[in-house]
Amino acid sequence: MSRRNPRRGLPFFAIEAIARPVLALLTKRDWRGRENLPKTGGVLVIANHYSFFDPLAVGHYVLANGRTPRFTAKSGVFKHPLLGKWFQAAGQIPVHRGTRDAVKALLAAQDAVKRGEVVVFYPEGTMTKDPDLWPMAGRTGAARIALRTGVPVIPVAQWGAQEILAPYTTKFNFFPRKTLHVVAGPPLDLSPWADRTRDRIAEQEVTELMMAEITKLLEGLRGETAPAVRYVPPAKEVEAAEETEAGAEAVKTPAAEVGE
Repeated sequence: MSRRNPRRGLPFFAIEAIARPVLALLTKRDWRGRENLPKTGGVLVIANHYSFFDPLAVGHYVLANGRTPRFTAKSGVFKHPLLGKWFQAAGQIPVHRGTRDAVKALLAAQDAVKRGEVVVFYPEGTMTKDPDLWPMAGRTGAARIALRTGVPVIPVAQWGAQEILAPYTTKFNFFPRKTLHVVAGPPLDLSPWADRTRDRIAEQEVTELMMAEITKLLEGLRGETAPAVRYVPPAKEVEAAEETEAGAEAVKTPAAEVGE
């Protein structure tokens, strides 16, 4: 189905009405590659994640290109007594990590892109733990959706949000005005895996391609070279980070987060 946007509804319009003017007033924008985001039809946007603030940067970028973003967010966001119901009414997708319900988020995201919507997804599965904020090793959730739907997969890199809100902190620093850099690359060529929609190895290979393309775009934004080997945090470190992030996001903004 060729579709430009889902029906936004009042909750989404309310969030947009607050967030867009604030971002326009308090930040500067360096947006590149806007021509790579399809104007209609289902799209899977994959991006790096390094600050509680960066979902706003990506969301603003997608909205400014005429599309309505849908994010996947940890279930902790939706447990907030006020914001939880508001985010869900705005079309965001809760992720119940570590439970049998976790797969429901993948299915919901898969159904959304099949309906012609834009889903923003963070392949790392959580905010990066790399000391220099480079993308970590990815998880296979985004690859599963891409292989099983065949929709365009648009890699996006972003930088600058950490100057407003440093990783794993909740103290804002808006002044002087910071620049939010966002760049979208061309759709990924997944034709080598077209007939391997249920292949675990194919999912891992596509995940590596995704992370490589995001990292390459980020190198261009930062003017630096990423480490040759992607950071793989210890399991306990990831668990602690996810608990911190889920709690903070419940009072900040929905972030796209589904892993394996």
